[in-house]
Amino acid sequence: MIFGRVRKRDIPGNPVAVPGYTPMRARITPRAANLRYAIRDIVVAAREYQRRTGETPLYLNIGDPIKYDWKTPDFMIEAMCEAAREGASFYSPSDGLPELKAAAVEKEKRVNGIDIDEERIIVTAGVSEAIQFLAGSLIDSGSEFLIPGPAYPPYISYIGYFGGVPVTYRTIEEEDWSPDIDDLRSKINDKTAGILVINPNNPTGAVYDEKTIREIANIAGEYGLPLVTDEIYDQLTFDKPQTPMVRAAGDVPVIGFNGISKVYLAPGWRVGYVYFHDQDGELDPIHDAMIRQARVRICVNAPAQYAAVAALKSDGSHLKEMMRRLRERRQVIWKRLNEIDSISTRLPQAAFYIMPKIELNGRWKDDTGFVLDVLNSTGVVFVPGSGFCPKYGASHFRSVFLPPPDMISEAMDRLESFMSKRA
Repeated sequence: MIFGRVRKRDIPGNPVAVPGYTPMRARITPRAANLRYAIRDIVVAAREYQRRTGETPLYLNIGDPIKYDWKTPDFMIEAMCEAAREGASFYSPSDGLPELKAAAVEKEKRVNGIDIDEERIIVTAGVSEAIQFLAGSLIDSGSEFLIPGPAYPPYISYIGYFGGVPVTYRTIEEEDWSPDIDDLRSKINDKTAGILVINPNNPTGAVYDEKTIREIANIAGEYGLPLVTDEIYDQLTFDKPQTPMVRAAGDVPVIGFNGISKVYLAPGWRVGYVYFHDQDGELDPIHDAMIRQARVRICVNAPAQYAAVAALKSDGSHLKEMMRRLRERRQVIWKRLNEIDSISTRLPQAAFYIMPKIELNGRWKDDTGFVLDVLNSTGVVFVPGSGFCPKYGASHFRSVFLPPPDMISEAMDRLESFMSKRA
């Protein structure tokens, strides 16, 4: 009995409606009912595989180093604990701790050679919240936003959630997934609300050269469009350095996303930041709109913000060993994938993702069917490429190379055996 209403389940064996009880009417909005996130949606199928077989899947789907054999640097953990012990369990300012914003300014200057304004930074719960705030500020019904194809799925999800249309511009696989500038330009129209660059890129591991990002910045300036750059993997490059958009954009305004999740091995801490870089205050309305949303959600975890200060101020000494290990694992998975029949892939230049192409040849309806068949037959979990872009991600899948080499080898052995049986 709840507030005098009798529920059907309170009367054993009585399946009929109970007088005096009105069933709840929950009208779920299409934007919520249709929300998708490919990287985590595949976990539902993986759990079903485990329930059915009793075997633990080999997860190569999610970019979380801590799920494998990586550790958050000790000095960051100590900083988190010290902050909590010293009483930093309060609400921080909605735009973030001043100490953290100052540390972000120092880090961007030291690492990326750019000058950003401490007063024009918003601390967010990872880059994902920054994406949500941006979409909530710029996207309306029918708005279009240009994003690379393929792209990190929350950009697709949040643009759609707020009633907009994510429009993917082509990146050219044969040119190490470099953006097709002509294709980007051709997709601009009166509905275009902005242009996104993800550099280094998730899911392809691409690093765009300075000429390319300068051309994109020039297009944004030409059309007066907000230019957004996601640089969360800025220090995780292998063979060529990443050029920050601010350095290439000249006087074109730039909104930058970054954080501690990947470079500093703290994805679950959920600390990111947004900076607004321009000369004449053109980005002020967007800054204001995003900070209003930040106030509604109150603040980011305060002890984690103090620990993020320690991370951003550090000398990055953990990166040398981190990159050595990633380089070794990248080589293992890249070599093995290219040795498997009907699979080919480019060598990633950054981060810890690889985006192989699969020749479906009628064996599978699409890349989702391929990934599910691999999972149900071998227990190896990949992400369908179409989850990163229905057009430019199709007939691909994404894998991480975060696991130890022996786990990667085991996953590749299973995949190779699977493919030989589907030849």
